[in-house]
Order: sequence, then structure tokens, then C-alpha cells
Amino acid sequence: MSKLPVPRPTDAELAILRVLWQRGPSTVRQVHEALSGERQAGYTTSLKLLQIMTDKGLVERDERDRTHVYRARFGEEQTQRQLVRDLADRAFGGSAMKLVMQALATRRASPEELRDIRKAIEHARTDKETSDGRE
Repeated sequence: MSKLPVPRPTDAELAILRVLWQRGPSTVRQVHEALSGERQAGYTTSLKLLQIMTDKGLVERDERDRTHVYRARFGEEQTQRQLVRDLADRAFGGSAMKLVMQALATRRASPEELRDIRKAIEHARTDKETSDGRE
């Protein structure tokens, strides 16, 4: 079964998705209240964005009750991977190395993050060798 491509969310849509990933299924009011600390937008703006996101396939709306409940259609990791894949293709010609080098040059990584990056590189290397049949 192939995975459906994740539609590319705007910055405002990503803010809403972060709320839904953190809180789980939520009403427009709950999303709006969670966003009120970081964005100055009205309730109707939150509603309109959720309607647009439903049309785009980013969220699903449960209409069984009078108050509609929205949930993210795709997980956080799947969305992040799609965004990184898109960025790597558009800005770095598909080069993972260029993407990672620029990310590390832009923001200082903590020792823990560097340790995790090394582990991820080693994991990717061993996965590649295994898939190539070189165990």
C-alpha cells in the first residue's frame, strides 16, 4: 500500500496541526484558544482555516455532533518528512547532505542532538547495507 502524499500546509495551517497533534481531536474553539497565545486571529479565522484544511485533506471533520471535531489526517512525523523531502528537492537538488549541512550551519546543535544525529546516520548506513545485501 503506497502512502498518500501529504498536502503542503502553510505556516498558519502548521500551527493548527501542532495543536491537533498535541491535543488530539479538537473543536474550533479549542484550537482557537490554544492558538490565542501565539497568534492574534479571530475565531472565524480559525474556523475558515480548518475548513480550508478539510478541503485540502490535511484534517478530517467529525460532523456527528453539533460541535464539529477536527483531527489531523496525517501524523506529525509523516508531515515533517514530506516537508523535508519537498525542501530537499526544491532547495538542495535532492541532496540530503546539503540539507543537513545547512541545517547544522544555521542552528547550533546540542551535544545530545549531535549524538542522536550520529545514531541516525549509523542507522541509515546499516539499513542501506542491509538492503544492498551486504550484511
